[in-house]
Amino acid sequence: MTLFIDGHTYHYEMECLCRMFFFYQKIEVVHAQAPSGENYVYTGAARTEETTRLSVQVRLDERVHDEQAQVQNAREDYDSFCEKELARMVYRILSKLTGTHLGWGILTGIRPVRLVHSFWEQGKDDREIQQIFQRDYYASPQKTQLAITTAYQEKQIISRSGRDSFSLYVSIPFCPSRCRYCSFVSHSVEKTKKLMEPYVDHLCRELRLVADQVKQLGLRLETVYFGGGTPTTLTAQQLERLFDTIKEQFDLSHLQEYTVEAGRPDTITPEKLQAIKAAGITRISINPQTLSDSVLQEIGRRHTTQQTLEAFALARKMGFDNINMDLIAGLPGDTYESFVQTIEGVLKLDPENVTLHTLSVKRAADLARQPDWVYRQQHETVAAMLEYAYQRFEEQGLRPYYLYRQKNTMGNMENVGFCKPGKEGLYNVYIMDETHSILAVGAGGVTKLRQPGGTYLQRIFNFKYPYEYLSRFDDILTRKGQVPEFYERYKDDSDRPGGGDQ
Repeated sequence: MTLFIDGHTYHYEMECLCRMFFFYQKIEVVHAQAPSGENYVYTGAARTEETTRLSVQVRLDERVHDEQAQVQNAREDYDSFCEKELARMVYRILSKLTGTHLGWGILTGIRPVRLVHSFWEQGKDDREIQQIFQRDYYASPQKTQLAITTAYQEKQIISRSGRDSFSLYVSIPFCPSRCRYCSFVSHSVEKTKKLMEPYVDHLCRELRLVADQVKQLGLRLETVYFGGGTPTTLTAQQLERLFDTIKEQFDLSHLQEYTVEAGRPDTITPEKLQAIKAAGITRISINPQTLSDSVLQEIGRRHTTQQTLEAFALARKMGFDNINMDLIAGLPGDTYESFVQTIEGVLKLDPENVTLHTLSVKRAADLARQPDWVYRQQHETVAAMLEYAYQRFEEQGLRPYYLYRQKNTMGNMENVGFCKPGKEGLYNVYIMDETHSILAVGAGGVTKLRQPGGTYLQRIFNFKYPYEYLSRFDDILTRKGQVPEFYERYKDDSDRPGGGDQ
């Protein structure tokens, strides 16, 4: 498929929209005035003195459809309107030609809930927001309501964060094996085991540096999150070292939540759970992705459903009362019937949190070599899977509290966190909404500094792979010097909303 861009700068939005319809095809972007080729999407903007003529033409399997629109150049929202109008025309034509209707319409961003917050700030009520989502963005009534419902839960969580708040993210980039849909881990733990002890040593050093910085800056730690990878690939002793370092170095008196992704059931042991419990961790994850052994084998996970059930029972026995479970809709080999069995099996366990992801295959993942097979096999059933799960979660008393989307997601769907009342995963909301600064340590960690009282964001990247993290550790410590510099830069105008560079 070729995407032609003519006379405008909205190529990113046009490309994202086209990928939603042709997710298993390569899309070539060409800047040209005349379309050509067998299959293409042409988008053009021809501006005269007073008006701009927008044009879209699509050729697909010898069928050609086109639309045009006139826009007044004097419009205050000229650029945003032109972009949306081109997107609407592309969407209408592609929906007609392909027979595909996307639940989120022309919305391509990863945070649709942010739109709801934005409209509330403009004084719009829920009824007006529903009309805008469905009329202007072509979102379905179901997705619109999901966004609004989630926004209410997010709003309560966001209000708990102050101007001096921050969260701490600890990256443990090791896994027992690499899932076929994932591109995060470059090596299995068997190949990187020799790096794990020095990795923990360096991680403790980085934690001490960050702790010194936040003490000097007077920042307040709200949440701690151990993610990865799979943090429980570390030994119980290694986990204890990290927990002790955090306890000794950071002020935990304001801590609202402490999460450790126990993750893979085959890495969970009584000793590790005991170390986690003794450290005062308030929330853990046990992530099966599916309760079908054949699907687990298909996606490259080395644990069984029985191991998931045993790990969950062990965690309950040891007193954990806030457990999250991650699931994925659309996995290769999964059917609607087996997905239903997974949902019912998880609900029988009665977890406090369930995070339901829609399959998104990363470009570097093993499954990306067969995108046509993966997406054609499953995308038609994903919508039904989500509909069933959402209904059952509601019946079980689980409500949506955070929502985001990823690129290359089947059916242009979403990832949603559900929970029992009062069991929301606070860090999930803070990182997705970019509510306050996230100070990240470890390989692949991305520190996000948010201007106090403002909206400006600055990112500081750690090296991605463990061997880079170890060999270039001094460079990471140098980069961390940007943290106090950032807060020093904005201390004088931090109480002015939107102050500073935008």
